[in-house]
Amino acid sequence: MDVKQDPAVQQEQEQGKRIGKIVLEVKDLKTYVRTKRGVIPAVDGVSFYVKQGETFGIVGESGGGKSMTAKSILRMEPKPAASIEGGEILLDGVDLTKLSEKQMRKIRGREISMIFQDPMTSLNPVFTVGNQIGEGLRIYEGKMDKKTLKAKIIELLKKVNVAAPEKRISDYPHEMSGGMKQRAVGAIAISSSPKIIIADEPTTSLDLTIQAQYLRLLREIQEKSGVSIIFITHDFGIVAKMCDRVAVLYSGRIVEQGTVRALFKNPSHPYTHALINSVPKVEKRVDRLYSIPGQPTPAWERKKGCYFANRCEYAVDRCFEAYPPTFDGLSGTEGHLADCWRLEDKTWKPKPYLA
Repeated sequence: MDVKQDPAVQQEQEQGKRIGKIVLEVKDLKTYVRTKRGVIPAVDGVSFYVKQGETFGIVGESGGGKSMTAKSILRMEPKPAASIEGGEILLDGVDLTKLSEKQMRKIRGREISMIFQDPMTSLNPVFTVGNQIGEGLRIYEGKMDKKTLKAKIIELLKKVNVAAPEKRISDYPHEMSGGMKQRAVGAIAISSSPKIIIADEPTTSLDLTIQAQYLRLLREIQEKSGVSIIFITHDFGIVAKMCDRVAVLYSGRIVEQGTVRALFKNPSHPYTHALINSVPKVEKRVDRLYSIPGQPTPAWERKKGCYFANRCEYAVDRCFEAYPPTFDGLSGTEGHLADCWRLEDKTWKPKPYLA
C-alpha cells in the first residue's frame, strides 16, 4: 500500500539531493557607516553560509541592513562613508575582505552577480537592452564577432523567457514593461554563469501575476544551472515559496535562522513570530490586521541590551541590560538558531498565532 508523504518533508528531501557543498560563508561581518551622529553599525556581526544550489533568504523590515549586507559581500558598500570593519567573507575559502579592488572586479558578475530592486536604476536608458547584456559577455568571454555575440544575447533572453528576443534585443529600457526589464536584468546576472546570484527584493515593483512568473523563472534557472541564490525580501510569503533556509535580520543583526520549515513551524524569536503573525491569513476574518508596535530604535540610540526589547511584549529587565546569546537546536533541529533570553527556558514559546 502506498503511503502519501508529507509534501513539506518531500520538498526538503528533494532540496537535499540538489544542494551541495558550502560556497559562501560570512563570519561575524561588521559594516559601519560614519554619519554626523556618529558611527552606525549597519551590519553588526552577521554570520551565515550558503550551499551550492541552495536559496538562502534574508528577511526583515526596511532599514534592517539587508541590502547593506548584500553590498558588503560584493564589497560595494557606499564608500567612503561605509566600510567593512571586521569579519570574513569566504567564497570557496577565499576571504573577499582581503582582496584588492582590481581582484574584486574579477569576482563581481563573474563569480557573484546581483539583481537589484529597481530595474530602471539598473539599466542605462540610453543604451539598448542587447547592448547592455552584450557588454557583460564581452568582458567575461573576450572579443567575439557580432553574429556570435548577438546569438548569445538572444539565447540569454530566451533563458529568462523574454518573448520575441530577436526584436527585444534592439529595445531601449523605456520600451519594455517592468516585468520585461526585470527579466533583462536577470539575463545580465546569469550571463557569466555565476556561482551565486544575490536577488535584492527583485519582485517589489512587479504585480502579483508577474511576480509569480518571475519567482518560477528563478527556480527554473537554479534547477538547470545549480546556482546558489541569496534572496532578500520583506515578504514571508515569498520566503515560503522560494527559500530552503532563512535568516531574520533586525537592526543589523540576525536574530533567528534555520530551515524555512523550522521557522514557520516553530518561530522562536519574538520578532520572527511577530513578522509571521503580520502576514494576512485569507482563510481567517479579523477586524484589524496585526502589526508590530513601535519603531526600530535608531542606530545612534541603541543601548547595550536586545535591539528588539523596546517593541517586545515578552521583554524583561534582563533584555535591556545585555544582548542575549545565540541558542542552537531549537525545536530539536540543529542549525535552528535564535538570540533571545527567554530561550534559556526550553519550555518557553511565544503565544499562539492570532485567530
